[in-house]
Amino acid sequence: MAVISESIKDMKGYKLHVVKTEKFKTNTIVWKMKSPLTSENVTKRALLPYVLQSSSKAYPTTSKLRSYLDELYGANLYVDVSKKGEYQVISFSLEIANEKFLSDPEPLLKKGMELIAEILVNPLAENETFDKETVEKEKRTLKQRIQAVYDDKMRYSNFRLVQEMCAGEPYALHVNGEIDDIAEINEQNLYSYYKQAFAEDELDLFIIGDVNEVEVQSIAENLLKFEQRTPKIVETTPSANVEEKTVKEKEDVKQGKLNIGYRTNIFYGDHDYFALQVFNGIFGGFSHSKLFINVREKNSLAYYVASRLESHKGLMMVMSGIEFNNFELAVKIIREQMQAMQAGDFTEQEIEQTKAVIENQMLETLDTARGMVEVLYHNVVSEQKVNLDDWLTGMGKTTKEEIVEVANKVKMDTIYFLTGLEADK
Repeated sequence: MAVISESIKDMKGYKLHVVKTEKFKTNTIVWKMKSPLTSENVTKRALLPYVLQSSSKAYPTTSKLRSYLDELYGANLYVDVSKKGEYQVISFSLEIANEKFLSDPEPLLKKGMELIAEILVNPLAENETFDKETVEKEKRTLKQRIQAVYDDKMRYSNFRLVQEMCAGEPYALHVNGEIDDIAEINEQNLYSYYKQAFAEDELDLFIIGDVNEVEVQSIAENLLKFEQRTPKIVETTPSANVEEKTVKEKEDVKQGKLNIGYRTNIFYGDHDYFALQVFNGIFGGFSHSKLFINVREKNSLAYYVASRLESHKGLMMVMSGIEFNNFELAVKIIREQMQAMQAGDFTEQEIEQTKAVIENQMLETLDTARGMVEVLYHNVVSEQKVNLDDWLTGMGKTTKEEIVEVANKVKMDTIYFLTGLEADK
C-alpha cells in the first residue's frame, strides 16, 4: 500500500497536487512559488508573502482578514520563505476544518481556496502600487527577522559558515535577504516584482485531506489562472576540487560555535542518496551517532553536536557548541569520526538502528499535512519522481559497502569557529 497517494494535474500556469487522505479532520491548502536565488530579488521575495498575507482588497486590514479566519472555524493562515538548494521558495498555508465533521454544511474547503486565491491575486493595491503603510510595516518586521539571526549565535554561525563555504554561489545568500537592501524597496517596485514573480515562478498548489479530487480541480480552475511558463532551472553541478579552509571570528560570546561544512556532491534523487541518508545518521544525525557519542559523551567537548544534510545543494553541515580552548581537539575528534566512517568502522547494528530511526522520522513527518507537502515538494525542487515507497525501500536496502563508498565522497570544505574576545590572549 502506498505511503502517500499523490495525484498531479497540469493547470493554467501551475500544477495541482491532491493527496486524498482520511488521516486528518482538517484540509490543508499550500501554495508554493519557486525561483532561483538571486542577490537582485532575494530581499523582495523575503518581504512579498508577508505583505500579501497582511491584507487584500476584500479584507483591507489585518484585523479584518484575521476576523474572517475566525469565522471559518478558526482557520490558520501562515506564510514562510525557505531556501531549497539554490532556490528561494515562498509558501502560503491554510489549514481549515473539514466540513464533513461539522453539523454546519458550509463549504469550508471552497471558502478556504477562495481565501488563498484572494490573497494571491487580489492584493491591497491601486494603480500598480501596494498599500504604502502595509509595505513599511512589513519592512520593519523583515529587518527584525534579519537582525534576529545576528542575535542568535547558533543560527549566525551556521549562516557565516555557508557564506564562507559558498562565497560567490547563490546559496550563500540568506533566505531573508540583506538588511541594506530593505530601504530601497517601496510599494511600487515591490508590486512590480509581485507581477514578475507570478509570471515567472514555478507555481504549485497542494490540497491535503479527505477531499473530492474532481471538486478540488473544478474550484482551482475557476479561482486560479496564470500564464503558462517554463520554470527557470538551476543546474546542480558537483564542486571541483575542494580546498580546506579555516575561518575564525571573535565576538562577545560565552560559548564557542564550531561549524564545519562538507561537500557531498550527492543530490536528492541520486542513486547513492539513500546511502548518504544512512551515512549521515551514523556519523552525526542522531543521538546514537559517532559525533554525539565521541565528541559529546566520551570527551565532554560539546554542549551540542549534530550533522545535517542539504540534499538539494550537496552539502553536509556539522554544528557544535564548545569551550573556546577545545577547538583543536574537537576538530581532531570530528575528523577521526569521518575517517572511521570511511574505513567502515561501524557495525550492522548501527546501520539497522539508523535505518529504523530514519524511517520513524519520515513517518512522523507524514503525520502532519504540512510535513507531507514538504516531503512531496522535494520532487518539484529536484525535478525527480522519487516515490515515497521507493524511498523507504531504497533506504532499507542500503548496504555497508554503499555507506563506505558515500563516506569516501564526502570532503571537508570549511571550518568556521566563532570564538570569544578573550580567547587565545
